[in-house]
Amino acid sequence: MNTTRMRRRKGAPFHHSPEAVTRARENAGLTQKALAEKCGFSFQLMCDIEAGRRNANPERLRAMARVIGCSVADLQPANGVTQLDDEPPTATERKAS
Repeated sequence: MNTTRMRRRKGAPFHHSPEAVTRARENAGLTQKALAEKCGFSFQLMCDIEAGRRNANPERLRAMARVIGCSVADLQPANGVTQLDDEPPTATERKAS
């Protein structure tokens, strides 16, 4: 069986807000390691999610929200997408300028 991972296109928006994940985790009194273990993924992945290097897909978001005791929306950006500061503006953002 050939399974390939779907990778987030470089510059594509995240499903989560790294800052919101960190804030919710800290408010729950959990370390990155503890949250990762309870969610069933690696400490390195948790570090990368909070640092904005890796995407927390919907499945991971649901797992984190369940463990933290918050809603998935609490872990997402207010507008539904997050872009890194060093990314070029999207076509829509360029038109708005």
